[in-house]
Amino acid sequence: MISLRKLFRPGPDPREARRPLWQAVVATARAPHWYEAGGVPDTLDGRFDMVCLILALVLHRIDDDPVQAVAAVELTELFVADMDGQIRQIGFGDMVVGKQIGRMVGALGGRLGAYRAADGSDALREALVRNLWRGQAPADAALAHAMAEVAALRGALAAMPVVDLIAADRLPGRPA
Repeated sequence: MISLRKLFRPGPDPREARRPLWQAVVATARAPHWYEAGGVPDTLDGRFDMVCLILALVLHRIDDDPVQAVAAVELTELFVADMDGQIRQIGFGDMVVGKQIGRMVGALGGRLGAYRAADGSDALREALVRNLWRGQAPADAALAHAMAEVAALRGALAAMPVVDLIAADRLPGRPA
């Protein structure tokens, strides 16, 4: 009888191996410097956009090693699960949650493409202004801070082996 229970018991969720990395993405996105020195609005939209930015940079780095593609999928699934929980906590009903999650995944997909140019270029500047500040350019110092921090994080991620990144519980660079 014990062997039958063991046979039908669900195994551990493989995504849980990526939970520390997901938490590191969120912690990095919530670091006060983005909102203080960077001028990112400390709102639901601003925080969502910061999570998408940091997640995009991490996913781009994981994409550099096709062998680790499953880690990118698991990390994205954790993003979806977390956003689902956040939407429900805010009070959205079941009828709306799926549509909102679809929009969020679409937004992440758009940002993945836009932030691929995260190298200090004009394309990055335009993407940051469009996404983080909803098209209204912030003060020059705030934009310069965000550009420099994105470049620094991108560089630190590039210097980190992907296998170490997917096992990480904190992202390289500035402490969160």
